[in-house]
Amino acid sequence: MQPHHHLSASDWDALAADPEFRALMAARRRFIVPATIFFALFYLSLPIGLALAPRAMSAPAIGPLTLAYVVALAQFVTSWLLLALYMIASRSYDKRVERLVEKARTEFGTP
Repeated sequence: MQPHHHLSASDWDALAADPEFRALMAARRRFIVPATIFFALFYLSLPIGLALAPRAMSAPAIGPLTLAYVVALAQFVTSWLLLALYMIASRSYDKRVERLVEKARTEFGTP
């Protein structure tokens, strides 16, 4: 287990102002915010669809499955797909974090 790093408030401020750190946070935000909005809207499409268009949602879509079932099952697929996409993206984030940690160790003398 790695030791807990103790940085002063000014060290944290310097790290937060670092262009590489800011670029990392912006890259994460560019993925997380749209993915979260998409998932929330897609997740809410089922209850909203059932409330506003119950006939359409109960219509057969694929064989005996209704549109409501197709949307519900698609939510599982979408969850796993977003998870996989984030895991792929997080590899590049992790590499950038490692570079920042090394930089912090060098600049701030943390272990």
